[in-house]
Amino acid sequence: MAKQSHSGVELRTEGPRDGVFKVALAGRLDSSTTGGVWRQATAAVSGAKAPSVVVDARSIDYCDGAGIALLVQLRQLQSQAGGTLQIDGLRPEFANLINDAAPNLGGEAGGEISQGGLAVEIGEATVELWRDIQVLVSFIGELVMGLVYAALHPRRVRWRDVLRVADTAGVNALPIVALVSFLMGLIMAFQAAIPLRQFGAQLFIANLIGLSMLRELGPLMTAIILAGRSGSAFAAEIGTMKVREEIDALKTMGLDPVRFLIVTRVIAAVCMTPLLTIFADLLGLMGGSVVMLSLGFPLITYFHQVQYAVTYGSLIGGLVKSFVFGILIAAIGCLRGLQTKSAASSVGESTTSAVVSGIILIAITDGIFSVIYYYLGV
Repeated sequence: MAKQSHSGVELRTEGPRDGVFKVALAGRLDSSTTGGVWRQATAAVSGAKAPSVVVDARSIDYCDGAGIALLVQLRQLQSQAGGTLQIDGLRPEFANLINDAAPNLGGEAGGEISQGGLAVEIGEATVELWRDIQVLVSFIGELVMGLVYAALHPRRVRWRDVLRVADTAGVNALPIVALVSFLMGLIMAFQAAIPLRQFGAQLFIANLIGLSMLRELGPLMTAIILAGRSGSAFAAEIGTMKVREEIDALKTMGLDPVRFLIVTRVIAAVCMTPLLTIFADLLGLMGGSVVMLSLGFPLITYFHQVQYAVTYGSLIGGLVKSFVFGILIAAIGCLRGLQTKSAASSVGESTTSAVVSGIILIAITDGIFSVIYYYLGV
């Protein structure tokens, strides 16, 4: 057995015996100590020429990016020699960083263009979809646990971040939500005025605007605006943190990124989306009232007709939709941010994916709500 010590980190080698070469590391693998042991560790693994290498990492007290790079380098050397390398006893928060760091350090061969034809492309797309579903299910579980933890320990929630996100994602979105909702009510009223005039039923424009805005268009348009505005911002912000390795730093320090970053954004989105939906409903009704006034109907008549046509069930149904939409927007935006890779265009791809995925999920969820409301008679 060979034993070497380098100012805070200890390296021991044994073998090879029966085709197995053992390497034991102990101490702190950080930027100040890893350099001293790097050459000895890589030379030992390369010179052993063993089919199998086992790295005993149970005594590693701390490991930053430099230590992770050393372990990835040892794995690469053994892989290039046609052998295998196994790391035993490494703490989970450090082990997770190895898989994240391997593509960045060249540990995986990527970028190859598939030449297998249509069948292979369909197969690869199916596998990628299945992996995406697995990641989504796992992320939902982590998010639920984070929200439960936040509900049980409200003092642990970073409320300053919640208020900051609520301000940028909610308050700053008021102008665009107001503009789109007002124009939506105005346009719908003008479009409905022509066919209803043929039957002398222009008064029922109020029914159309009230029901469509409160039940459907208010929550839906607000959610789509937030998906394009706030969901993309979440993906870009967390994606940039992922590229800068700030997410890895949180994991190294023992902090859960879901609880630390994502729960605050989900809480802010859940609080702000229903409020913005109520605001959108009011602006949509105001847009319809402008058309009714231009057609010669008094404002009090429009108000009473809306009050007659719209029930509390319609308002609550729309708010329930907006509550779920808020969760979807924040969750899918943060998930795409966490999935950002290290390439220069990865942040843009994550942002685009967050917007597209968010709108698709909003449309699917809205369809599910429509079927449920139909059978419930809401």
